[in-house]
Amino acid sequence: MVKLALIEDDILIQESLKDYFSTQSDIELVSISASVELFLKSYSYLEHKPDCFLLDINLLGVSGIDGIPMLLEKLPDADIIMLTTFEDNDSIFSALSAGACSYLSKKTPLAQIGETVRVVHNGGSYMSPSIARKIAKSFAPKRNKPQLLTPRQMDIVTGIVDGKSYKMIADDLFVSLDTVRTHIKNIYKTLNINSKAQLIKKSFNNEL
Repeated sequence: MVKLALIEDDILIQESLKDYFSTQSDIELVSISASVELFLKSYSYLEHKPDCFLLDINLLGVSGIDGIPMLLEKLPDADIIMLTTFEDNDSIFSALSAGACSYLSKKTPLAQIGETVRVVHNGGSYMSPSIARKIAKSFAPKRNKPQLLTPRQMDIVTGIVDGKSYKMIADDLFVSLDTVRTHIKNIYKTLNINSKAQLIKKSFNNEL
C-alpha cells in the first residue's frame, strides 16, 4: 500500500485528487496540506507517514522546490513527484536537482497520476510527455560540436537527470556501484564541475 501525501493549495485539485485516490485500493492519501509549512506542522501527528508526495511548485510561503529538502530531511526515503503548471527548464532542473524523482504537468489525467505514483513506488521515474521531450532535446546531437562524454557516461547522465539513484543506474546498466561512481567522477572532471546540480543544469542547457 502506497502512503501518499498531497501538498497543493488549489481546493478544486485537492478535491479531485482526494476523490480519485479514495477509489484506489493500493494507494492511501494520508495527508492533504495547502503548504509545505502546514505539512511539517502536522507531520508528527500523522498516524501513517507518507512514502510518496505529490508536490506543487507555486505555493504560498515556501515554494515546492525549496520545500523538497525540508521534506526529505524529515522523510529521507520518500519519493517526491512534482505536480505543477510550470514546464520551463529552470523549474524542471531545480526540482530534479533538489531531489524530485518525477515531474508531472497538471494537465496529466488522474489515471496517469495514479499510475505514476505506482511506478515511482516501485523504484521507477516518470515525466509528462512535454517534460520528457525537453529532456530528450537536451541530449539531442549537436551539430559541429565535439562529444565531451562517452556513450556510457551519457547513459549515466540520463539516469541522473531522470532522478534515479546511483544504485538504480548501476542495476539498469548491469555494472557495479563503484563503476558508476568512477564514471561520475570522470564526468565531473571532464566537465569541470563538482555537483549533480551543475551536471543537470549543463544537460538542460545543451552543454554536454
